[in-house]
Amino acid sequence: MADETLDASGLNCPLPILKTKKALSKMDTGKILDVISTDAGSVKDIEAFCNQTGNKLVSTTEDGGKYIFTIEKV
Repeated sequence: MADETLDASGLNCPLPILKTKKALSKMDTGKILDVISTDAGSVKDIEAFCNQTGNKLVSTTEDGGKYIFTIEKV
């Protein structure tokens, strides 16, 4: 269960990443953020972002053109 949800639907690169970074910066370590995006490019972008920042990409799912990323702040 996510502690916070960021709906970045309708936004194109790089906005979903920038908003994800901003949301995570306000969260405590161990908290879970769900990010919802309609930008297919977000799949590789969010994965790369988590690898670079050390945050944990818990899961990625796709549902009807919406991509849901569950990220744990590390």
